[in-house]
Amino acid sequence: MIPAPAAPSLTIGELEANYPTYCKALRLLIREGKTLAKVRRTVCWERLETLHHCLPSRYREPGYLYALLSREVQPA
Repeated sequence: MIPAPAAPSLTIGELEANYPTYCKALRLLIREGKTLAKVRRTVCWERLETLHHCLPSRYREPGYLYALLSREVQPA
């Protein structure tokens, strides 16, 4: 079996620049009704986790964002 080629690594600056995009993707997944288990397998979740791990005082944990956005998307 041949190993898959390594994905190009992103810098923290690139991750920070795309933070709004990752949040938007998370919001769209929630609106589509995806479960937390399914959302955790996405690229946006992985990138949000990386940002939180590297800069925890600046970026929230993805689980917190999921809960916050879930409340925002729920009909009143």
